[in-house]
Amino acid sequence: MGAWELLLVGVVLLIGLCGVMVPGVPGSWLVWAGVAWWAVQDTRTVAWGVLVGATVVLLVAQAVRWQLPPRRLRQSGTTRRMALCAGAGSLLGFFLVPVLGALLGFVGGVYLAERVRLGSHGEAAASTRNALRVGGWSVLVEWFACLLVIGAWLGVLVWG
Repeated sequence: MGAWELLLVGVVLLIGLCGVMVPGVPGSWLVWAGVAWWAVQDTRTVAWGVLVGATVVLLVAQAVRWQLPPRRLRQSGTTRRMALCAGAGSLLGFFLVPVLGALLGFVGGVYLAERVRLGSHGEAAASTRNALRVGGWSVLVEWFACLLVIGAWLGVLVWG
């Protein structure tokens, strides 16, 4: 697979990852499609292993999301800044403290956005709990699954 094709796959994966934060955009399906496109083009067995793993991880994430309350983020007052901070915190945490840092970074990003918006710790903590309760956990599950898939893809590109 050529460098341009890998770059395009990476762009599809990033669009899918961003799509997780945008209601109505099938983010996890775009991530899966990007990995599938790469696996079909790559002749190594490990590429198919990543595709199978991605399929399992994303299906499990969907099953977990169905058990959580539906997303009602707009009604709760979540903002684009909050989504951006949560995503950036999770991405940063994913690389600083491999894998589990994404969870802490996501919650920390939501808290940071709310602390800036509301000013006090108590109000920001209450708002963070509310945001996670009304749909943030659902977003986090999907986001985390997509990060795992993209991390596996990057791992194969770098070390495979």
